[in-house]
Amino acid sequence: MTTASSTVPSRRAVLARRLAGGASSAWFPYLLVAPLALILWGYVVQPMLATFVESVSEDGVSNYTQFFTSSGVARTSLFTSLIISAASVLLCGIVGVAMAFLLKRFSFAGRRLIEAFILVPAALPPLIGAISFQLLYSEIGILPRGLQHLFGTDKPVLPFDGIAGVLVVHTFTMYPFFYLAASAALAGLDPSVEEAAYNLGAGRVRVWRTVLLPMLTPALVSASLLVFMTSLASYTAPLLFGVDQTMTMQIYISRTNGDLPMASTYASALGLVSIAFLLLMRWYEGRRSYLSQSKGISARRREIANPIGRWLAPVASVLATIVLLAPVATIALVAFSEDGSWTTEIIPSAYTIENFVTIVSEPRAFQPILNSLQMSLLATAGCVAIGVLIAYAVRRLRFVGRSLLDVGVMIAWALPGTVVAINLISAFSTGNAFSLGQALIGTFWILPLAYFVRFLPLVFRASSASLALIDPSLEEAARNLGASWWRAFLSVTVRLMLPGVIVGALLAFVHGVGEFVASVLIYTSSTVPISVAINNRMYSFEIGTAAAYGMLQVLLIFVVMWFSGRLENGGRGASRQAEQWTT
Repeated sequence: MTTASSTVPSRRAVLARRLAGGASSAWFPYLLVAPLALILWGYVVQPMLATFVESVSEDGVSNYTQFFTSSGVARTSLFTSLIISAASVLLCGIVGVAMAFLLKRFSFAGRRLIEAFILVPAALPPLIGAISFQLLYSEIGILPRGLQHLFGTDKPVLPFDGIAGVLVVHTFTMYPFFYLAASAALAGLDPSVEEAAYNLGAGRVRVWRTVLLPMLTPALVSASLLVFMTSLASYTAPLLFGVDQTMTMQIYISRTNGDLPMASTYASALGLVSIAFLLLMRWYEGRRSYLSQSKGISARRREIANPIGRWLAPVASVLATIVLLAPVATIALVAFSEDGSWTTEIIPSAYTIENFVTIVSEPRAFQPILNSLQMSLLATAGCVAIGVLIAYAVRRLRFVGRSLLDVGVMIAWALPGTVVAINLISAFSTGNAFSLGQALIGTFWILPLAYFVRFLPLVFRASSASLALIDPSLEEAARNLGASWWRAFLSVTVRLMLPGVIVGALLAFVHGVGEFVASVLIYTSSTVPISVAINNRMYSFEIGTAAAYGMLQVLLIFVVMWFSGRLENGGRGASRQAEQWTT
């Protein structure tokens, strides 16, 4: 009896260990990855193929023949988009790298003031950022009208319009890509390398050209590709500054005119260009051309020696701070103005709080806020559920096609919002297996699906970055103690990843609340999101109410940024708790 009773627990223990070790078996990765790959196929890749099929559905390849051989709108739009993107890279690089070098290498009065607001442009939703610049710098803007009044001219002075206006918006909103990349690279440089060059007699220009610039090259190329792709996908700035001949605008115009095959042709061409740059970025990130033998010593900031420079530094700091805060201040100012009261005056002449009262109290005005919150929450929940699992599969599991799964997620990040919208229109205008046989276009569900596709990479990247810092032995220890894979995954791995997952989820949520580019092509009268409501109010000359909506978006983003910063310390506490659990 003793022997029999001892063998039963032994068999149960063996079975438990087998179940707990299922993640180590050859079939487990494919069991986990199969549904994830199916989701990416159904909602990212298959819609892209549907768009291509739509583009050749009527006249075969005639649309592509017209696109690549004609000297009309199609080629001009592609050329204009590429020129704007290249110019945006150049201008953002000059501003971003100069600011990074100034703030990280020099100490001067006002430096902390600039550092406090240097990333404010990154907090502006694309539509609100473009509108704020239109209200500030266009022909109807505050600054050109103010200069007109000051100098007594007949027309506004130095207004930005057309491509110049688009480049101003792009430079202001996208230079943080270069600033962050260059700042991180400068912080990691060994100062002894630069000092050795000076000791050998090299001047400042030669040190910059032969030492600093080569060491910054990987960061600069990565930022360049980010800015180029973001500029290529830009829609709001060309829309507000009247640049019709860009790829994104032509997609919108063709779709609005009912020419879906031509809109699909533009979308396919733009998608191919964007994916090509994504693959180029991945290729470059995979190679390490410039390695520093740094000892972990960061360069010290040095005082500005030139007397004129020391005097100009605080003045420039105050001016830079004003420029950084001016767009947010403009939106806040206009949000309290009465609709229709601002015509030819420099600034609004009548103010009220009724704009905020209206959007909160009136059901018709409050519905866009409710729509955006609901749709963004649904999309974010999907992004978290799928993004965390894909990050785990890519980081921790070995299986054939792992790189394809990674690329499949990031394809959605490379696609402009207009392309995502056209893809979904092509794929879900009729029912199919991925929509359970129902046509999704014209329903509530198409917008959460668009947000899910667009912002899944944000959660995936944040989760993957967190997972890269977690020791796999912690999860293995939990499984060795008898925990199943699911329990170890949820109690240890996810718990340690939680700060990064929450940050990615918050980013996906606020991007969803502010999303405009895809929404404007697929919304219905009952699913109007905040961004579309802002655009509609602007065209109805209800500028105050539009700015009030925008101010709520900006406040939401600032709250999320504050909360994300708080999570950094919380992540360390969660890590300690998980380690205690496994021990």
